[in-house]
Amino acid sequence: MRKTLIPTLAAVLLAGPALAQTPPATIGDRYVPAPWWMRDAVIASIGHVRVQIPANRAYFQAGFQSVDRSVADASRKAADQVRALSQALAAYGVDTVRVETSLSTQPLYDQYRDENGVMRDNVRADRIQRYQAVATVSVTVRDTAVLERVYATVVAAQPSNITQVGFNLEPDNAVKTNLANAAVRDAASRARAAAENAGARLGPVRVIDPTGRACQTDVLAGWPSYGSGAGLPTDVEAGVVLTGSRIRADMAPPPAAPPPPPGGGGPSEEAIEAARLALQPPLRDLTDQACVVYGLNG
Repeated sequence: MRKTLIPTLAAVLLAGPALAQTPPATIGDRYVPAPWWMRDAVIASIGHVRVQIPANRAYFQAGFQSVDRSVADASRKAADQVRALSQALAAYGVDTVRVETSLSTQPLYDQYRDENGVMRDNVRADRIQRYQAVATVSVTVRDTAVLERVYATVVAAQPSNITQVGFNLEPDNAVKTNLANAAVRDAASRARAAAENAGARLGPVRVIDPTGRACQTDVLAGWPSYGSGAGLPTDVEAGVVLTGSRIRADMAPPPAAPPPPPGGGGPSEEAIEAARLALQPPLRDLTDQACVVYGLNG
């Protein structure tokens, strides 16, 4: 029955492109066909690399509150607090600092104590005492060289509250490509060392799979079944991954501060310098894998 099953499956797989994606065996079968590249002696090597790169994005928010008897006056006063600050931050340019502002209002009601002595809001339209307006400034810093000054500028504007600075890493295409190339080189290095230690020599390349999935095919357990088998990653230097222009940009001095907005009203230079804090972007891990299958000689 096994002898007739496999040719039948092969005929079905060749019948049309829609059925060609059907696996040639069921997971757990006793006998399953091996991939074509395993007909001869081969070595499948997974390249697994890791690099640590400083985060290149920072973000935080600040809120400015104002309370007044009318919604219009409260909103106007809150907007006045952030207008000059928004202009000062926008002067860096959208490629360096992105600024988003929003305004929200809520009524403040007269309060009373209930029979248990708990303070309650008298939520009625005729019991509104004042209105509170909150202008929120959301800042995303795309060049961390200016982060300390941008954050100090917001602090010097005396917001009602300010959040902690968050960081993340958004690698560019050059970093991704270089890391993928390093993964292929790591696969070749691991395969070469394994073959030499086993007393063999590497033959020609059979398969190069940038996704790494080809090396995770578990033929012994019943193809196709996939699992993680890359092992510990190889640490590579950041200079291998970063482009030359990026390295020079990291070593360059921070750009000069933009001129103050026309009309003044923003934080003074003395106040900004007094509010400066050390804000060093943390390191973030980037990893990548690649699968390279070689033939074996000797």
